[in-house]
Amino acid sequence: MKSELHPRNKHRGRYDFDLLMQTNPILARYVKLNEYGDASIDFSDPHAVKALNQALLMQFYAVSAWDIPQQYLCPPIPGRADYLHYIADLLGECNHGVIPQGVSVRVLDIGVGANLIYPLIGSREYGWKFVGADIDAKSLKNAQHIIDTNMLSDVIELRLQVSAQSIFKDIIRQGETFALTMCNPPFHESLAAAHAGTQRKWRGLGKHALRRGTNQQSTVLNFGGQNAELYCEGGEEGFVTAMINESRQYAAQCLWFTTLVSKATSLPGVYRALKKVNAIEVNTIEMAQGQKQSRIVAWTFLNAGQRHSWFS
Repeated sequence: MKSELHPRNKHRGRYDFDLLMQTNPILARYVKLNEYGDASIDFSDPHAVKALNQALLMQFYAVSAWDIPQQYLCPPIPGRADYLHYIADLLGECNHGVIPQGVSVRVLDIGVGANLIYPLIGSREYGWKFVGADIDAKSLKNAQHIIDTNMLSDVIELRLQVSAQSIFKDIIRQGETFALTMCNPPFHESLAAAHAGTQRKWRGLGKHALRRGTNQQSTVLNFGGQNAELYCEGGEEGFVTAMINESRQYAAQCLWFTTLVSKATSLPGVYRALKKVNAIEVNTIEMAQGQKQSRIVAWTFLNAGQRHSWFS
């Protein structure tokens, strides 16, 4: 059991590769016995990870067709599910301990990506209605194809962010409200930093150093992730700080703003920004998946009374 995952996470147990291969026969070509004699895949192989994701989405979330373009981010399903379960608990605290479900709960996913993972899992697990925003038109085109193929247009809507300087502007429309916003922000400050991070990831997976002469951008992207998914000016802290500053303009339209923060070193700057915009309450929710430590930072501009009356 992966005891570090949320209690409601469907992926706490070991992967049942026999069942997963029946669900998605393509996965069979990537499954081999590891050094302990257990069935597994090479998690550094993006094709293997994609085949595993397809099987998991089919088996646990009734997503019959899912694919992403080559070189786009292929996320780990258990960790993405954890984020949703923890913010569901956050909503439950505002609803007399009962997690609100159904399409009346509207969630905004900033940086939804080509993979559409959060809306797919969140709509299946809780029946929530999602708006997914992204700055990359190709990502949204692929995400829309997933929506159409799985007939999810009644619960998932996509919006293109046309301004590189904006996050919520022109995405949150006048008069509309969201119970939650969520985001998995770009991690790195530059392409070079993303490349160095990829090398560390390969070493962590037991791979040899990247071959000399390999194109730097190609190497980073082949591991998974387009430029906007991997890095931005100021890195994670810069992106989250900009999000916090802009969130103040939509204080009454969102119950909770949330984001992943992967680097502990980003937290002091994030907390300073939240204090500067006078967030009424800030919650930090620790998360773990294997050896990776992360956390969700959530903030609201609504007082306790306003939060508890949101769903009524």
